[in-house]
Order: sequence, then C-alpha cells, then structure tokens
Amino acid sequence: MSGHHHHHHDHFDGEGGSSGDRRVLWAVGINVLLTVAQAIGGIFAGSLSLVADALHNFSDAASLGIAYIARRIARRPSDETMTFGYVRAEVVAALINYTTLIIVGIFLAYEAILRFFEPEPVDGWLVVIIAGVALAVDIGTAVMTYAMSKSSMNIRAAFLHNVADAMASVGVIVAGILILVFDWTIVDPIITLAISGYILWMAFSEIGAAIRILMLGTPPDLDMPKLVAALCAVRGVKNVHHLHVWSIDERACALEAHVVLPEEADDQAAGEAVKKRIRSLVGESFGITHSTLEIERASAPCEGDDAQVIGHRIAPQG
Repeated sequence: MSGHHHHHHDHFDGEGGSSGDRRVLWAVGINVLLTVAQAIGGIFAGSLSLVADALHNFSDAASLGIAYIARRIARRPSDETMTFGYVRAEVVAALINYTTLIIVGIFLAYEAILRFFEPEPVDGWLVVIIAGVALAVDIGTAVMTYAMSKSSMNIRAAFLHNVADAMASVGVIVAGILILVFDWTIVDPIITLAISGYILWMAFSEIGAAIRILMLGTPPDLDMPKLVAALCAVRGVKNVHHLHVWSIDERACALEAHVVLPEEADDQAAGEAVKKRIRSLVGESFGITHSTLEIERASAPCEGDDAQVIGHRIAPQG
C-alpha cells in the first residue's frame, strides 16, 4: 500500500504577481535604452571598460527579460505533460542567466588582456558622464528588483546581473577620473579585468544552487542522516529504504520512501497511522511539503533486508 500527500502553495515571490511583473518590465526597458547609450558612448570615447559595461548592461536587460518570461511560465498550473507544474522554469532561467554572466566575464577578461598589448586613447570626460548615468540607472533597477530577489532564485540571478553592472559602472567612473587626472590609459583594461573577476566570482558562487535543484539534489540545509534517524524512530516503523528527497523548486521539497512495518503491526490500519505520523514529522520538522510513501510488510519487503537506505540501485545500461 502506498500513500501520497501534497500541500499546494501559491507561487509567491515577495511582490504581487502583476506588480512584480511591471517592475521587471520597466527594468528591462530602462536597461535596453542604457545599453544603447553606453555602447555608442564607449565607441566614441574609445573606452573598452565603457563598452564592457554596455555589454554587461545588455546582459542585464536580457536576464531581466528571461526572468520576466520565466515568472509568467512558472504560474501555469500542472497538467498531464508537467505533473509538478512549471515552477522550475524560474530555476532554468536562473541557470541561463548565471551561465551568461560567466560568458560575459570570460569575454571581458579576454578583451582586457588584449588591450594591455594594444592600448588606445580614451576620452575620460565622456566615460565619466555616461558611466555616471549608468550607475544611477543600475541603482534604480536594483531598487525595483531587490525585494523580489530575496525569495526568488530567478529574480536573484537577474538582480546579481544588475549589482555586477553597478560595480562595473563604479569601476568605469574611477577609470575615467584617473585618465583625466593622470592620463593613465592603462587603468581602463585593469578596471575591466577587475570587473571580469568580480562577475566570474559572483556567477560561480551562485550557479551551484540552480544546478543542484535541476539535478534533483537534496536541499542543502537538509540533514539526511538526521532525517533517516527521525523516520526510523517513528512509532510503528521497523525501517525505511529507497529514500529520495529533492527540491521541486527553491521553496518546495519532496520525499518518497519505502516504509517497512514490524510483524506485530502488519495491517492496513497500522500502515495508514504510520503514514500520517511520517507526513506530520517531515512537514513540521524538515519542511517537506510533498511526500509519497509505500508501506511494506515485514514478511515481504520489496528487496529483503539488503535494500539501499538512500536512493536505489540502477542497473547499468548496455
């Protein structure tokens, strides 16, 4: 006999759906306009760091656009093709955005290294003015998305794009001032390289969480040995095996397990009581909102006494 238990949660990201969507759309529009202005200004000023900032700002606009689309998709209800619903669309969007951050960071590093060998003149005033406008826009965009970023991996990825761009704008302003005051054109690729390093550090530190969810990994804050011990300590449980725990998205966690009853409690009523106790335990103590339990009789467990406690053996292919 098996049991299934699932709490449905509204998709909530700290901002009302339509209100949050409008904020993201405004941020996309503003960043597209800023990208065009920065790119033109960077070309005329001869500033690699300003062009780099424009490129990263374009990735901001793209990341916000991807985040917006993912938000809309994630609200779709479950159906016969997506029985868990579409909530992982936001995790996929986060993975895409962190990956583009890594690509941008590597490209900027490559361009900066080339500029060390082939330095070019830079118009410091134009760099400072355009980067100052960019910084103001970056701060405004960050303010619009900050609240949503605290509870959504998807929006957090876009928000970090924006934070990195704000840091880049500060770097560009510093470079422009040093060029104006000391005529240190070499500072342009140095600042670009620093921006690249920061972007790569930030992207690599965040991308693991998205990959972990998509790989059906155990939630990072869940203590599996403690969970196994707690399940085995439930009244009426002899042992558990084939235990799987994974994140449906960053807010919901699921569990499935085979639960073996002792000989003296080998009936359907005992099984139902055990399932109820386990559901209560995993929900209250471990935050697991979706559980599927298969109850087995001690006299006929599915694989005898050697069944694997966590996960299950998969036969090799070919």
